[in-house]
Amino acid sequence: QVQLVESGGGSVQAGGSLRLSCSASGFTFNNKCIAWFRQAPGKEREGVAAIYTGGGNKYYADFVKGRFVFSRDNAKNQISLQMNSLKPEDSAMYYCAAAGPGCGSKWSLRDKYNYWGQGTQVTVSS
Repeated sequence: QVQLVESGGGSVQAGGSLRLSCSASGFTFNNKCIAWFRQAPGKEREGVAAIYTGGGNKYYADFVKGRFVFSRDNAKNQISLQMNSLKPEDSAMYYCAAAGPGCGSKWSLRDKYNYWGQGTQVTVSS
């Protein structure tokens, strides 16, 4: 059974940093498109960033470029998202999602992803 588990959320002040991690059981991250989405209350779930583990291509939404960075720990079967210079508008529930090979231009479309985690809350105070 495939399961994705997010960790690392919490509360920080504006300008601070958090590191979110996505761990998988039941499958490996090899040759997968792994993405982070977020959803704030009353808003649509939106794509934050994605990485294609087969080729290393990374994709970032404009609103996080230069602030968020992917990393991968193969031994732990874990992919992390380092979030720096956090802003109050980054506050949301963050979800890890997985799809088959390739991310491409449609990386931010929710329908692309077969598996989702339960989410981890990020709160940024001003």
